[in-house]
Amino acid sequence: MSDGAVLHIRGRVLVGPEDVRDELWVVDGRITFDRPARAADVQSVAGWALPGLVDAHCHVGLDAHGAVDAETSEKQALTDRDAGTLLIRDAGSAADTRWIDDRDDLPRIIRAGRHIARTRRYIRNYAHEIEPGDLAAFVRHEARRGDGWVKLVGDWIDRGTGDLAACWPGDALREAIAAAHEEGARVTAHCFAAESLPDLLAAGIDCIEHGTGLTEELIPLFAERGVAVVPTLVNIATFPRLAAGGEQKFPAWSAHMRQLHERRYATVGAAHDAGVPLYVGTDAGGSLAHGLVAEEAAELVKAGLTPTEALSAASWGARAWLGRDGLTEGASADLVVYAEDPRADVRVLADPQAVVLRGRVVA
Repeated sequence: MSDGAVLHIRGRVLVGPEDVRDELWVVDGRITFDRPARAADVQSVAGWALPGLVDAHCHVGLDAHGAVDAETSEKQALTDRDAGTLLIRDAGSAADTRWIDDRDDLPRIIRAGRHIARTRRYIRNYAHEIEPGDLAAFVRHEARRGDGWVKLVGDWIDRGTGDLAACWPGDALREAIAAAHEEGARVTAHCFAAESLPDLLAAGIDCIEHGTGLTEELIPLFAERGVAVVPTLVNIATFPRLAAGGEQKFPAWSAHMRQLHERRYATVGAAHDAGVPLYVGTDAGGSLAHGLVAEEAAELVKAGLTPTEALSAASWGARAWLGRDGLTEGASADLVVYAEDPRADVRVLADPQAVVLRGRVVA
């Protein structure tokens, strides 16, 4: 599109699950539902339009070994963008990716700073590795560096016991989460096991990543307190392979990981039925590929969400949760267009017909 051009989106514009318009216009990169008085240069795109998709657990700037260079980070971000993901909550990265904010052709990123983990209790080269007495100070530091989020590693394998174990005592968590909230940041935590969850809940955690250890006793507390869960089911699918790799050295951990995998759909389904807020996240950027939002939405449907609920977890609902605009008057035109109605089948998300970012067709 040339400068000053107008973009006309026509067909079905899904402003919300039930709010469907016939068209919208993009003028100077902004959405309007009013036809422009003058539009000499108009580009038209037809189909089913959604707000730009959200990956609420993604790692741009990270691979299986730690931070990556800018060229690799760019490729990761472009892969997400071309899949329709235009808003990323980066749930921890060892790389400084703030240069992406200056690129109009790359997705918007909400950063949680760098992971904060217990010493030798997480993936090498990923996290600040510290002890409980330093947790509050590091959380406060990352809250000031991030974009309103901080990421803790809530549990990991304890080599002494040979199984998953909580990383932090309750008093350290309470002090640290209070510090983040004082800085205006929300806190999320990587958690596979059930054992780490009670202290995190008691400390006022805002979100849990993965959440495979949710139990019948804990789920009502999550719902009552509005603590969100980002299940990352495309990541949980790797648990059997991980368990096989650790079988000889850590048999208890391997058995635990298989158990968590086997009940993954039931766990997510029970959380959904109880009213726990669920959002789409892929955990891309460690060992997983980018651009998997469509697959994760389909996994949520397998777990019991309706297609429209899974769609909201990747679009309208996720954007509201993160405090970002959807398809509203005056908002930046970040949207994706599909040939068919994604509310009927979320697999449609895997085949975007047009990706519009900041008012320009970029893919």
